[in-house]
Amino acid sequence: MTDTATQILDTAQELIQSRGYSAISFQDIAERVGIKKPSIIHHFPSKAALGEAVIKRYRLGFADQIEAIKADPGKTVWEALAFYFSPYLDYAQTPDKVCLCGALAGEIMALPEEMHEEVKRFMESHQRWLEDILREGKENGEFQFDETPPHMARVFFSALQGALLVKRATGDVSQVRDVTDTISKFIGT
Repeated sequence: MTDTATQILDTAQELIQSRGYSAISFQDIAERVGIKKPSIIHHFPSKAALGEAVIKRYRLGFADQIEAIKADPGKTVWEALAFYFSPYLDYAQTPDKVCLCGALAGEIMALPEEMHEEVKRFMESHQRWLEDILREGKENGEFQFDETPPHMARVFFSALQGALLVKRATGDVSQVRDVTDTISKFIGT
């Protein structure tokens, strides 16, 4: 991938995370990157193609990171969960940024069809990863909870995504910290 394509993807991702997909244009991106709109079209023939590429890169990049932490034999499930919480806590420190796919889920009905599947893959893969971590933690005695790992994964994922949106609306950073602290206490021994 060229430096220009990477800059376009980086800028589009940042704008989607802070404004939403529907509120951005090639002109916005071109101005921020310092290029002309045809340069974007050279790399991404449509806004939908750009959106799909942004989501896929985000999804695969984060998937690589969370799988690496899970596969590291030196890491406990607590450390894996803390690593998973870190982007949520980082986004909470910004004035307006949320998870890319959380932002897109809020406008899913207005998104081009080709973007729907990428958003769905992101949501499903994160819930599966959380389910695996919760199952492993429960099996090895690090986590204590009565519900099933799939149920808990859905609840935790939804709570984290929702907390970011509430924080965006209220400016209350403690929204996300309260969720991560409650999850940790709930599953703690």
